[in-house]
Amino acid sequence: MLNREDFEIFKTGLIYFDNAATTQKPKQVVNEIVDYYTKYTANAHRGDYDISLKVDEKYEGVRNKVKEFINASKTSEIIFTKGSTESFNMIVFGFMAHYLKKDDEVILTKSEHASNILPWINLSEKVGFKIIYLDLKEDNSFSIENLKQKINKNTKVVSIAHITNSIGDVRPIEEIGNICKENNILFVLDATQSIGHIKVDVLKYNIDFLGFSAHKMLGPTGVGVLYGKEELLNKLVPLEYGGGMNIMFSSDGKYELKELPFRLESGTRNIAGVIGLGAAVDYLNKIGIDKIHEYEISLKKYLLDKIKKVPNIKIYNENLDSGLLLFNVKNYFSQDVAIFLNNYKICIRAGNHCAKMLQEVICSTNTCRVSLYFYNTKEEIDILIEALMNQDKILDTLV
Repeated sequence: MLNREDFEIFKTGLIYFDNAATTQKPKQVVNEIVDYYTKYTANAHRGDYDISLKVDEKYEGVRNKVKEFINASKTSEIIFTKGSTESFNMIVFGFMAHYLKKDDEVILTKSEHASNILPWINLSEKVGFKIIYLDLKEDNSFSIENLKQKINKNTKVVSIAHITNSIGDVRPIEEIGNICKENNILFVLDATQSIGHIKVDVLKYNIDFLGFSAHKMLGPTGVGVLYGKEELLNKLVPLEYGGGMNIMFSSDGKYELKELPFRLESGTRNIAGVIGLGAAVDYLNKIGIDKIHEYEISLKKYLLDKIKKVPNIKIYNENLDSGLLLFNVKNYFSQDVAIFLNNYKICIRAGNHCAKMLQEVICSTNTCRVSLYFYNTKEEIDILIEALMNQDKILDTLV
């Protein structure tokens, strides 16, 4: 257990194992957001008075924190969005719509999140490029060999998650990035599930575009990040036009847009959310990403050792190195298991986890998902295991 005392919600006795959906928020993040709303509320980049200038300093300070956090080259490569969904829509419809041609190929996997599949499907219908879904290994993890076999002269993009929210496999992104660079392929990374758990380095891994959400790394909802190499972002056509992103416009139809990053941040942004994201980055840096990952893996091992002793449990991702475990209780619907566990104040995810194609791979429409984080404990796992031992009472809780 690391820094659990910073999370007010755990004083209620809640056992929260749904961290892949969203994380809890430490008081340091909450306090930063409250301070903005109670001490210096003003718009960003629009005022010439003290509190507005303070907002500018805070807002742009977060851009620099994120730059350092993912090791980007320039702050202008950091674009604030509503979340990873918007980030990927900007990548696909703002850049790829003007880059990809008929008969080009984009490589994905069937275990990707909807945010990294649906935009590609939609654009492929309009442009005519082909989506290639890589076959996964027997344990449902990413296969480098299959990637190498699928690459050809038509391959223009590889777009995958660093860690999938469905299977939880950690992809070998450094090797993938090198392969993409050698073959002049754009490498797009979904870092939503990895950003608060393991180190992300966009330069080291040769990443061209990247997206993530603040709420999965201790930050608030409604804010995220789009990273892109500057030369690529300069070619990305804005999906929104309005205040804050233009230098001038006139009635004769002329207009001029600002330079990066502001040309891609139209309107009033989620200022409080950005400030909260900055506090989350500070918090993670203070603990240390490597320390967080090490602790999660130790918890996952403990969970696996315990849950294997529970009757009627089917595990789908036993040997994968993340804090995420997919399972089912035989003869019970996954949602029924989740409702049953809620009686113990245990929160897990049940369903398809926004990866609806995965059922084509694991032959199961819905699963139970436990996703761990640094504030979880072995004692909480023991309570989960005790509850699952009482699985014969699952149906009793539904009537």
